[in-house]
Amino acid sequence: MRRPELGAVAGLILVTVFFMATADAVMFNLAGLVNFLTPAAQLGILALGAALLMIGGEFDLSIGSMIAFGGLVFSAAIVVFQLPLIVAVLLTLLVAGSIGALNAWIVLSTALPSFIVTLASLFILRGLSLVGLKWATGGSTQLRGVTEAVEGSALLGFFSGKAFEGVFTTMGKHGLIPKFPNGEAMITGIPVEIVWFVALTALATWVLLRTPLGNWIFASGGDPIAAKNSGVPVRNVKIGLFVLAALCAGLVAIITVLDSGSTDARRGFQKEFEAIIAAVIGGCLLTGGYGSAVGAFLGSIIFGMVMIGLTYTRIDQDWYLVFLGAMLLVAVLFNNIIRKRVTGER
Repeated sequence: MRRPELGAVAGLILVTVFFMATADAVMFNLAGLVNFLTPAAQLGILALGAALLMIGGEFDLSIGSMIAFGGLVFSAAIVVFQLPLIVAVLLTLLVAGSIGALNAWIVLSTALPSFIVTLASLFILRGLSLVGLKWATGGSTQLRGVTEAVEGSALLGFFSGKAFEGVFTTMGKHGLIPKFPNGEAMITGIPVEIVWFVALTALATWVLLRTPLGNWIFASGGDPIAAKNSGVPVRNVKIGLFVLAALCAGLVAIITVLDSGSTDARRGFQKEFEAIIAAVIGGCLLTGGYGSAVGAFLGSIIFGMVMIGLTYTRIDQDWYLVFLGAMLLVAVLFNNIIRKRVTGER
């Protein structure tokens, strides 16, 4: 009960054992690990924002569509308006944060369920992405030319490419990392999204477990009335969590656009559900007040492992969707048992 992430640890062990028994051995070499950790990191950044918001007692179903809309804002700023990369990044995060704040204001002002409010935002943002891309491109739903527009930018390495390349080059020369048969090192650096993923997980874990704000988040999700009576600024906490979830989606939008060099209207499709499932697998209760950032971290790795791992087997990759649903059901049932034990319900 003190370690919400232990369910995700068990799930990760089971999935690892499964693929070690059924997948090609190259899945677990150094290059294979990076191969499935990269999509896990992109989902994980989104899942961290979703997990903290769920611990605070709310949901945001618009974060997947926010990736598409944030990608539109970011790409249009660079390609259409030819703004510098730093300005485009700040503008994208500002727009994303503002939409998160708007969602929070509607939820808190009307007392409507956040599920309904952000479901409406999901469709609005997806529609705006379609309309905006057609405007920016003259009829297409894909906007290209980002790579050429940002080439040479000093800020590019923070959001795209690989980190610690010099370190890995040195390690390769001294034989400290595995090499391919042709003599090249299996990896030349760590994808930037993985660095962001690990850093944000560490920061979120520290905030939740070591700061008053973390206590406020748990209290706001567990019993908002009692928390408010105890002096916790519940409204401000929840607004901040909505903004954080939106900012995480904006960051994923920036990273994915720079990685691919383009954006399209289907970017981030259904990622809001995958992020929430990853958070639930990580131990977050649907009722709020319980969960962990480490759990969301591990849940995202499970998704990345299954998503990419199926390509190393002879199993039809469409089983991934079956896995999503099954894992959600199992995690909710498990978390419900934990909730009853914590609250003393029968």
